[in-house]
Amino acid sequence: MTYFQRLIINTLAFISLSVLFPSMFYVNSFMMAIVASIVLSALNVLVKPILHILSLPITLITFGLFSFVINGLMLKFTSVIVGEQNFAFSSLGAAVFISLLLSLINSIIANRQVDRY
Repeated sequence: MTYFQRLIINTLAFISLSVLFPSMFYVNSFMMAIVASIVLSALNVLVKPILHILSLPITLITFGLFSFVINGLMLKFTSVIVGEQNFAFSSLGAAVFISLLLSLINSIIANRQVDRY
């Protein structure tokens, strides 16, 4: 899957998840979803590896479940950078839940892409 396909999938997932869970997650517009998708991809490249290395002991203790919290933190950081009036979560738990759903959506789409060929 190319970078732009992943951006489109994340953008559409942000919009659909904000419609499905309006009390947990808010996206102001389609353009803010695109911006949030770009910011999230930049944070995943620049910040997420550092957080994974720093949290390695707690990730090992929790058998990898702490990586869900790291994904939620990446979404919270995205909301801070984009602006919480445009892209917001009600809590860190909501961000972790949305990140879990976003990961599930991305893995389903990526597996369907592989099965095609």
